[in-house]
Amino acid sequence: MKLSIIVPVYNMVAGGKLDFCLQSLVDQTIEDYEIIAVDDKSNDDSLRALREWETKFPQKIKVIASPENRRQGGAKNLGLAAVSGTWIGFIDSDDWVTPDMYEKLLKKADETGADIVGCDYTIVQEQTMVPGIYSRNNSVEQAGAADAEKHKKMVLNPGSMVIKIYHRDIFFKNEIRFPEHIFYEDNAIGAITMLYAKRFEKVEEALYYYYQNPSSTVHTINEGRCRDRMKASLLYMEEFRKRGFYEEYREETDYKFFELFYKNTLFSYLQQCEKTRLSFVKELKKGLLEQVPDFSKNPYYLQYTDEETRKLIGMHMKSDLCFYAYYKLLHMYRRMRYGKQDRAT
Repeated sequence: MKLSIIVPVYNMVAGGKLDFCLQSLVDQTIEDYEIIAVDDKSNDDSLRALREWETKFPQKIKVIASPENRRQGGAKNLGLAAVSGTWIGFIDSDDWVTPDMYEKLLKKADETGADIVGCDYTIVQEQTMVPGIYSRNNSVEQAGAADAEKHKKMVLNPGSMVIKIYHRDIFFKNEIRFPEHIFYEDNAIGAITMLYAKRFEKVEEALYYYYQNPSSTVHTINEGRCRDRMKASLLYMEEFRKRGFYEEYREETDYKFFELFYKNTLFSYLQQCEKTRLSFVKELKKGLLEQVPDFSKNPYYLQYTDEETRKLIGMHMKSDLCFYAYYKLLHMYRRMRYGKQDRAT
């Protein structure tokens, strides 16, 4: 078997999302591949729909029904346990791909000897094969035979896992699995997979369609999801230390932890959660300083963090309460100001 495509599925029947995804997979221009669809204990008709697809395409589709909800990481692990392909791909079950995506990625792998190959993606808000907003994923500077400098760039920007194919050795030889029962599972191991790559290559085309429904609540930020991001970030640090990567890539690892655990979580929490708590803001700071006490001296922090954000973070480091009160007022002011502008136009 050349390729195994793992599709974690949870409550995806509504709106034809699951059907659109699977249709794009059975329409692939390659022949020697399998689709492993893992139902993560859905409470809608997703499993029934998957069984119908399996009956219709028994040579292509294999359905696994998880006895419990393990979130996407757990579903992906069940898929990994069942793969027979030399190459492994992942796709979210509300997204879809061009008919020739996997043919192009496999061709690039064959031509270059790469063990991970990626592409770019397009962001759309409806089910269509018409490209939307072009989004680059990874960079050409990361491509080629891997060395320390390329690996540093990969830690800083591992890119999305769903727009790549991986040689099975990346997962099985190095015993890599996804964390389960949390969101943001890719944050924990995405960079790890890239560090095991001997060669990364990229197809400079948007072959993956990322469906971004503006009315969906799937990606709603709440404290629970923020805590999952924190857990994934702590697992990320644990993996780097356990696998012996931390010392060699310490500055890159520390900065990425700061970004994933603290910066992204803090500001999305304060901006998007309906109810926020000072105690959670304190907890974020405590967790950051326990792992990376000298984060403000990190060269990537100084290079990539804008001046306004550095001032806000500096205020937080001095006083949780002053920062929390100031930022809440600042956010309220900005919402009122932009809201008036929106009404005026």
